[in-house]
Amino acid sequence: MYKYYYFIGIGGIGMSAIARYFKHQGFEVSGYDRTPSALTRALEQEGIGVHYDDDVNAIPQDVEHTFVIYTPAIPEDLGELQYVRSHGYAICKRSKALGEIARGQECLAVSGTHGKTTTSTLLAHILTQSGEGCSAFLGGISKNYDTNLLLSRNPVLVAEADEFDRSFLQLHPHIAVVTATDADHLDIYNDHAHVLEAFGLFTAQVDADGAVVVKHGVEVPLEQTTAKVYRYAYDTPCDFYASDITPLEGGRFDFTLRHPGGRIPHCTVGIPGWVNVENAVAASAVALLHGTAPEAIREALATFQGVKRRFDIHVNTPRIAYIDDYAHHPNEIRAAISSMRNIFPGRTLLGIFQPHLYTRTRDFADDFADALSGLDALILLPIYPAREEPIPGVTSDIIFDNVRLTDKVLIPKEQLMEHIRSRKIDCLVTFGAGDVDRFIEPIETYLNTLA
Repeated sequence: MYKYYYFIGIGGIGMSAIARYFKHQGFEVSGYDRTPSALTRALEQEGIGVHYDDDVNAIPQDVEHTFVIYTPAIPEDLGELQYVRSHGYAICKRSKALGEIARGQECLAVSGTHGKTTTSTLLAHILTQSGEGCSAFLGGISKNYDTNLLLSRNPVLVAEADEFDRSFLQLHPHIAVVTATDADHLDIYNDHAHVLEAFGLFTAQVDADGAVVVKHGVEVPLEQTTAKVYRYAYDTPCDFYASDITPLEGGRFDFTLRHPGGRIPHCTVGIPGWVNVENAVAASAVALLHGTAPEAIREALATFQGVKRRFDIHVNTPRIAYIDDYAHHPNEIRAAISSMRNIFPGRTLLGIFQPHLYTRTRDFADDFADALSGLDALILLPIYPAREEPIPGVTSDIIFDNVRLTDKVLIPKEQLMEHIRSRKIDCLVTFGAGDVDRFIEPIETYLNTLA
């Protein structure tokens, strides 16, 4: 029925995966995004038309044969969104589109306020490397496959189940993971109780003959869940956990994966950090429950290359190290700093943080300050607003003033590179979900001249 698929907010990580899916299905795909990025440039190279002005003339005019998909991250007053709503176009949110694609397939969904992107990408890698194959809609760019979309004839679909805007309630998985249920997106949920309620509704939608895998110690209301519930952990004995953990060179670990059916000795994850052992336990739990062979899991874990912008090591020499991480919640920042202290013991850790959203900054200012105090030095940038209008009194200063470091500075991002060049760099990390990623390449290029 439809010939054209038009995306409003096509440069988003979840939107771009669905755009690629429909392009692969043979449809005409195009869309709007506010700013060019590496992702939109990649879409254009794949034959998907992208424009950057709010221009209703760029929308396919064949209303009857055009389907519009939009992200709730765009402002409601966007001209293109108002136009398609008032001119009779078929239209739905990204989450509903993903739900429709997943319908009729065995859906393996990874949810959680943090950890879901690496875990879902690792799960997709395990299924792909095992030879079974899967389709996967990922919240980051897999470094193994250089994409956020994997396609397979096998009717198994791995989905990152996003809690933003209650998107994950469009999915009805066979197996689901819950990695964390921290208070977040309070502009949507108002309070932590409503976040927990949404996760409870999500787990209740898992097939009765399926499974829910929840991180040990994570609070989820499971009263309505009919699927069997399992727990996983880094090293706490439960259904799935790591034991015999032995540090290896470069921040990686050798460990035994314990599971209800036995043990898988001498597992290693191809990327460093204790938090990735925990992610590997979660992904392996789903794979085992799905029926993947233990030996195939062990082999796949070792070849996993990670996800761009998820604890992504760009420079690593005895003199200088540089890591980029998408962390934009206090607990994510704490976990990343903990992993860095483990990998780079005794090194001086300088962090660059760009807060994401006025509401998140307002709601977690003290917690951000506490988390960032785990660094040795801090460069703080102004808030990246994304979809939000400014809130009076909410600026990066409300974080900055409470950071317990003497070596801290708050500067506009236009001065960032100049400031970096003025400092002695040992171990540097960039944090944030805004446009701080635009600095990754210039920072890496500069540090390589010093390394």
